[in-house]
Amino acid sequence: MSKAFIILWMIFFHIVDDYYLQGWLASAKQKQWWKENAPQPLYKYDYIWALLMHSFSWAFMIMLPIAVTMSFNISWFFLVYFLINVFVHALVDDLKANRKKINLWHDQLIHMSQIAVTAIVMLF
Repeated sequence: MSKAFIILWMIFFHIVDDYYLQGWLASAKQKQWWKENAPQPLYKYDYIWALLMHSFSWAFMIMLPIAVTMSFNISWFFLVYFLINVFVHALVDDLKANRKKINLWHDQLIHMSQIAVTAIVMLF
């Protein structure tokens, strides 16, 4: 399988997960949604869990093509890099959805950079 195709596959899975599969998590990862729909103190930090769940899904999707090329024989390095992608994605989404420090352009450029760096580190 060509490396170029694997990168295109990663980008495609990024689009699928970040735009189509988020569903309720797109709302739940926003603090404001919890303030409006579950204002009790008990739910104050539930947005963090939603951020992490979406970020896990996203990292899984973008790294799945690499895992396929490795015949699912993944290493500890793969798992560590996977977790790095989860946490970076969550931080970036928090900057956009809650802190309002970046816009969609910045968010997507960072995610595409994550894909590029992941491809370089894992495939080359």
